[in-house]
Amino acid sequence: MAEQRLQKIIAAAGIASRRKAEAFIIAGRVAVNGEVISTLGATADPAADLITLDGTPLLQEPLRYFIVNKPRGVLCAVKDERDRPLVVDLLPSEVHERLYPAGRLDLDSEGLVLLTNDGDLMQRATRPGGGVFKIYEVVVGGRPAEADLDALRSGGELDGKLLLSCDIEVLERIEVDKVRRPRAAHRGFTRLQVTLQQGRKNQIRRMFQGTGHRVERLVRHSIGSLALKGLPVGGVREVCGEELREFKAGLGT
Repeated sequence: MAEQRLQKIIAAAGIASRRKAEAFIIAGRVAVNGEVISTLGATADPAADLITLDGTPLLQEPLRYFIVNKPRGVLCAVKDERDRPLVVDLLPSEVHERLYPAGRLDLDSEGLVLLTNDGDLMQRATRPGGGVFKIYEVVVGGRPAEADLDALRSGGELDGKLLLSCDIEVLERIEVDKVRRPRAAHRGFTRLQVTLQQGRKNQIRRMFQGTGHRVERLVRHSIGSLALKGLPVGGVREVCGEELREFKAGLGT
C-alpha cells in the first residue's frame, strides 16, 4: 500500500476527524514504529507501519512480544525494496500479527532483536537515555589503547551530539600468526563487552572507527532484562509471563 498522510490514516480508522487528527499529531500523541511524529507533512504506510495514538495501535491486535537472534545479513525491517531477507521473516508462520522491531541492528550486526506490536513499549524501550541498558559483544581489529577506551567510556560526541557514558570491558586479546597470515593488516583482534544506554545509528562501529579500529563483529546479547539465553542464531521465542513483566518494570514510566 502506498504511503499516506498520517491525519488521513487516523481519520480513515474512524478514530477522529482529519482536523482532530492533525491536533493529535501536533500535540505529539502519534508515533510511527515507535518514533513520535509532530509534523503534519509526515506520511506512513498503514499496511506496513505501526501507527499508534497515545501508545495504542490504530488497528487493535493482541499485543505480542518475540525475541529473535538475528543473523548477519538479515535486515532489521518489515519491508525492503531490494528484497533482502527480513528479521520478521524469521517469525513462525502461525504468528499473524504485524510485528515491528523495537530498535534496530544494522545489516552486518547480529543478536537480540525485540519484535512487538506494542507501540508504547517500543517508545519506552528505544528513547535515548531512557535507562535501558543494552549489552554487546564487539570484536575489533588490533589493540585499542587504554586511553582510547577511556575516552570512549566517557561519552564524547557523535554528529555534534553528546553521547552518554558507557561501559567497555576488554574480554580477550586474540593474536594473529603473521607467518600464516602475512598479509594481515594488524597483529590480532580484541574482543570487548560494550554496555550502552543509547542506540544511535552505527554508534559502536563509529565510536571504534574514530580510534582507528574497525569493528569486525558485533553481537547484541541483551536489552534490559531480556537476553538471548542460548537462543540459536536465527531462532525465535515468545516473551511472556514473568520475563515480560520484569522487562516492562525495567523500562520505567
